[in-house]
Amino acid sequence: MSDSPTRDLAGKRVVVLGLARQGVAMARFLARAGAQVTVSDLKTKAELADALAALADLPVRYALGGHPMSLLRGTDLFCVSGGVPLDIPLLVEARRKGIPLASDAQLFLERCPATVIGITGSAGKTTTTVLVGEMGRAAGRTTWVGGNIGNPLLDDLERIAPDDLVVMELSSFQLELVTVSPPVAAVLNITPNHLDRHGTMEAYIAAKRRIVAFQRPEDWAVLGFDDANARAMALATPARVVFFSRGVQVDQGAYKTNGQLALRLGGREEVICERAEVRLRGEHNLLNVLAACALAGVVGIPVEAMRQVIRTFPGVEHRLEWVREWRGVQWYDDSIATAPERVLAALQSFTEPIVLLAGGRDKKLPWEEFAQEVVRRVRYLITFGEAGEMIAGKVEEAARGMSGRLEGVQRVRTLEEAVEAATRVARPGEVVLLSPGGTSFDAFRDFAHRGDRFKELVHQLIAESAENAET
Repeated sequence: MSDSPTRDLAGKRVVVLGLARQGVAMARFLARAGAQVTVSDLKTKAELADALAALADLPVRYALGGHPMSLLRGTDLFCVSGGVPLDIPLLVEARRKGIPLASDAQLFLERCPATVIGITGSAGKTTTTVLVGEMGRAAGRTTWVGGNIGNPLLDDLERIAPDDLVVMELSSFQLELVTVSPPVAAVLNITPNHLDRHGTMEAYIAAKRRIVAFQRPEDWAVLGFDDANARAMALATPARVVFFSRGVQVDQGAYKTNGQLALRLGGREEVICERAEVRLRGEHNLLNVLAACALAGVVGIPVEAMRQVIRTFPGVEHRLEWVREWRGVQWYDDSIATAPERVLAALQSFTEPIVLLAGGRDKKLPWEEFAQEVVRRVRYLITFGEAGEMIAGKVEEAARGMSGRLEGVQRVRTLEEAVEAATRVARPGEVVLLSPGGTSFDAFRDFAHRGDRFKELVHQLIAESAENAET
């Protein structure tokens, strides 16, 4: 990296497409680097008031309400936010003309002076990212956490020192454009997701593969051994490969054996902790813990720091988050589950009877395995949102061909109605679980907005029930 990580951008004519969180960070970074920045977004000035206010002190030009082809004239670089599809006419023509495209991840990875741990996967990215960040801090390392979660990291680039540690969550949308891989990269798992964006499973896997494809022989690739698609990434990278597994004692990496979590690296084997000490619920979270330990191990974080975090880490919001108990019923928020595959992991985390709230917007993913697991494990299903009718139909079809715990299916329109219905049907000793399987965009800004609303409704309806019981 040069003395100035932004020297190459001064005077460049750059168009930023999409003014969400990543777009704002890119526009701010590029403008401060001396680039001539134009921002384009499909939304209007009124709809983007907050984002525009964040850039008000910078010399940024705007083309709002669409992506006009006139943006091609004289442009040196297009910087594309993750939410902007790469097949829009403007970007198709930009590629035809040979104008390079970049994401916020590309801008950051090209310029970061510190060791970057990049983490991707269809599920578990955020939990693993936060776990590794906490392990770094527990070891006394100055640690920066962000990327696809929280802070886009470009805002911090000037403050990051070579001896620091950066833990970066990377989505398939960000990875589509990268031509540089982090020196430490993890692929946790790859299951069907975002096929409404990528079109095919092959294209989705190809996007994920880019996190390891540009590594060097001295780099590290940490891969989920128990997931065939993640394990196959060993063939796609020149880096040193370590695995994590909850069923196989891998030659190099982290694994569970005899009720313990262990780490084997460079001919040394250490016990990390007892399985019973892992605070997070569910076997999928055990894999996240093992992945975090493998990543921490290859960057020199001691086992003592890993153990300290594992024993105390309560989890990340909206990911099997316990909300409260009321009259013997436990309420959980798993709003992050925006694909059927993620709901399976949530269902398998409980032995109690479940009242499941599922719905939202479908991402054109297969629902058959979900439907069968619901019949087996869920006592009562409540569906809501755009995909509610489809999900209910899939489950009822599965129930006709198999037996299980399922006693009933109810269709409602909204999340509010779903929570109200759950208060009526849930019994003491049961779990009410919001694990939708669909995205939130039919009714909410994002999964966090949906999860926050769910928790608000739970507390509100339970408070009303208590009030009514007193009168």
